[in-house]
Amino acid sequence: MRGDIRIACRMLNAIAIIAERRISQAIEEGSLNIEGWQGRPLPMEDDSHIPPDLRMAYKLLKNAGYLPPELEARKEIRQLEELIAATEDEHARLKQMKKLKVLSLKLGLLRRRPLQVEEGDYCRKVVEKISVCRKD
Repeated sequence: MRGDIRIACRMLNAIAIIAERRISQAIEEGSLNIEGWQGRPLPMEDDSHIPPDLRMAYKLLKNAGYLPPELEARKEIRQLEELIAATEDEHARLKQMKKLKVLSLKLGLLRRRPLQVEEGDYCRKVVEKISVCRKD
């Protein structure tokens, strides 16, 4: 067991040495701009909505350019809310609101708890704006 720990420590030391060399090389070549970040802490990401056991996997997926299903659904909801706010036609707005309801339900299922879009100030304002008339 001690031998395994020693091997793991050596591997970590080797990785750290390689990383330091590559960082130094990038600084010397000028391809790594550290002036803006020098002496400042890195920005913290709010991952409190992600279960602790999934945070590392989600971070890897995010760094690879993929979004978790919950975040993809939130992104779609945000885009749909902007579209609803910008839509002049009441019938089109009502159709988009139905899509928003479906996406909200989908997100609620993904999160295993409902998303309360209906109770928000946003929904109240949208409903106040709509007076659906029947087109003949």
